[in-house]
Formats: sequence, structure tokens, C-alpha cells
Amino acid sequence: MTELMHTLPNGLRVVTAPMPHVETTSVGVWIDVGGRHERADENGVAHMLEHMAFKGTRRRTARAIAEEIEGVGGYINAYTSREQTAYYARALKEDLELATDIIADIVLNSTFPEDELARERSVVCQEIAQVNDTPDDLVFDLLQEAAYPDQAVGRSILGKPDRVGRFSRQELEGFMGRGYGASRMVVAAAGAVDPDEFLKLAEARFGHVADSPMERPEPSLWRGSQLVDERAIEQVHLAFGVDGVAFDDPDFPAVQVLSNLLGGGMSSRLFQEIRENRGLAYSVFSFAGSMMDGGMVGVYAATDPEALGELQPVLADEIRRAADDVDEDETARSRSQIKAGMVMALESSSARLEQIARQTLIYGAPPDTAEWLELVDAVDAAAVRRVAAKLFGSGRPPALAAIGPAAGLEDGARFAERFG
Repeated sequence: MTELMHTLPNGLRVVTAPMPHVETTSVGVWIDVGGRHERADENGVAHMLEHMAFKGTRRRTARAIAEEIEGVGGYINAYTSREQTAYYARALKEDLELATDIIADIVLNSTFPEDELARERSVVCQEIAQVNDTPDDLVFDLLQEAAYPDQAVGRSILGKPDRVGRFSRQELEGFMGRGYGASRMVVAAAGAVDPDEFLKLAEARFGHVADSPMERPEPSLWRGSQLVDERAIEQVHLAFGVDGVAFDDPDFPAVQVLSNLLGGGMSSRLFQEIRENRGLAYSVFSFAGSMMDGGMVGVYAATDPEALGELQPVLADEIRRAADDVDEDETARSRSQIKAGMVMALESSSARLEQIARQTLIYGAPPDTAEWLELVDAVDAAAVRRVAAKLFGSGRPPALAAIGPAAGLEDGARFAERFG
């Protein structure tokens, strides 16, 4: 696949990834602004802004936005992360212009009607309540806060109900004015798209966008701590993490292979030992997340409270062994899973869109898939053992979060001693 990038005079980047054998087109705008760009008193505003973008523009009502894209069989959506906000749509190839126009309209022309804002405050507060009632989601917010307490990167993307319920139109407009600038945007399309045609569409709709003065976010500072939410529920939801690597770290590919090897599938060490051999958990997996200036590698498991005392030592044993006895066959299997997963995903125009837009924001240019696959292929067992020892044996305090009847939980310091 060939990706093409063009930078408009205002600094906005336009990226296309033609996929000649598909009949759909995915188009979107990715913006280099998210939860970690918020000041403490505006936590949740980036997510609220994303919601409100769909609630009416100078040209379309909220209902018209939905009816126009669904009227041609397409769909439209958005998300907010800690570092990025995205708005995207998918439609048949003949509806590329309509999809591009709607995306541009909601990003650039939203009016934030007061009556819609009042309703959406309530909707987002209900979303927060839903997460609070879903421990396997909430535990990751607690883990992030435990890793980065009192920092923007450690706060919930959704915000807190008492603040979300008071966001004003002026606050939304102020945050958009600071963050939604041309040089912070990537406008992208993937699938059945002609690069020259899409460039003209993007120039017509985004060529006038001004730049923004948003300040750089505060650096992330790992401070690993422990947070426990005691609840009378059936299981304990446990998550822990250690200080990881940034996107541009040379060890990034090796960390991905390590994480997948530990808990990325049914053949992984954690799944085999904890679920298949011991029956200690139904759900157990590892994860490796990165940011522009840091990251986290860790494990999630849900278990019966009576099994918690056995689960933590087994987790630690499997992690410790990864620094000692990972072999080439196991590493090769993990590499193959990562490569196959990536290539299979890229057969979808929406997945391809996500990849080219996000990675252009992260690395400054569209990804070279062949180069990334070569980097994964270069990871051998020695590299996996080395990064396992570096990450889990650093001596830095882990972040530990648990929800449920967690009286049997080992504290983070004792737990770290087990795999250090």
C-alpha cells in the first residue's frame, strides 16, 4: 500500500491511502489534542467538546448530521483519548465528498446550542456513571491515576460529574480555539479514494483553518502508587502496570512482542498458566500502551476474592520467568501474531484510516508498514528477555489498582519484590 501526504500552506496535513480493491472510503480528522492538554479545572472538556460537535452546526442540525450520513448507508463517530481527538466516517466510495463535508462541518462549524449542551451534560454524566458501574473499565482509570497521580495524564478522560455538569459554551469554544489548529490536524482518507480528488476536497474545506496557540502538555512523571475501591461484588478486578516506553523508544517493538507473549492470546503464558492450568481467572491479559513521552506495561485479571492470594504470586512468577527463559520459538510465535493482526486489520479501510492518521500525528509522516514489520521481525528472544528485565526489574514502584472485595490484596511494594 502507498500512502501520500501533502501539507497545506496553513500547516494542516492531508494523508491518503488508496486501497484499489475495496468499495468503501473512510475519512476523518485526527487532532493532536486530548485529555492531557486540559488544565485541572477543565478536566473532561475535550471529551465534552467531541460530544457537542455532533449537536448542530451553522449548516446542519444534529438530526440532519445523522440522517445525511445514514441516508447513504454510512456511519459517523468520534473518540477522545489522552493525546488525540478523532472524528471519522465511512461510506461507499461515491459518497466521499458528502462524508468529507460532514466531517469538516462538525469539526469547524459547530455552534454548541445551549439546549443541546444542557442535555449532553446529562448524557456524559450518565456515561461516567456507566463506567463507574463497570469495574473492568473503571479499574483502568484507577490504574492510570495510580501511575500518574495529580497529573493531567492521570486524570479520567471523561472528567468528574460535578465539573462536567457545569461546562459552559464559552469553555468549549475556548478549548477548541486553543487546540483545534491547522498544524495540529491530520485530514485523512483510506479505501476507494483518489489522492488528487481528496486533496482538492480537503483544501476546499480545511485550507482556511488558522493555527492554534495551545501550550505543550506537562510531561508525564511516573509515580506508581496503589488505589483500591472496596465494593461488595463477586470478583476482584486487579490491574497493575510498570513504567513503559514512549512511541519513539527503540525498544517499542520488543515491548509489544513481550506484552503479546505474556498475555496477548490463548497461547500466552498468563492465559495458559492462570486460566487453563489453575483456573484462577476467566479473564486475564497483558497490555502495553505508549504516549509521546512515556507509557505503561501491565496486566489485568478478574478473580474470586478467595483466589487473590494465589493469583498475585502466579502473575509475578510468570513475569519473572519472562526475563529468564523466553526462547526463540515463543518469540517467533508472538512476532507472527503481531504481524498477522496488523496486516489483517489493514484490510479494512477504517482500520487503515486510523493507522495513517494517528501515526502521522505521532511520527510526523504516514507509517511505512513494511518497515514496521521489519522492526518486529528483528526482535529476538534476547531482546524480549532484556526488556522484561528492564521494565519489571527497574526497582521503580508499580501502579496497582483493584476494585471489589480486595482484603487479600498484596500491597504494591510487596508485589514488586516478587518479580523484581
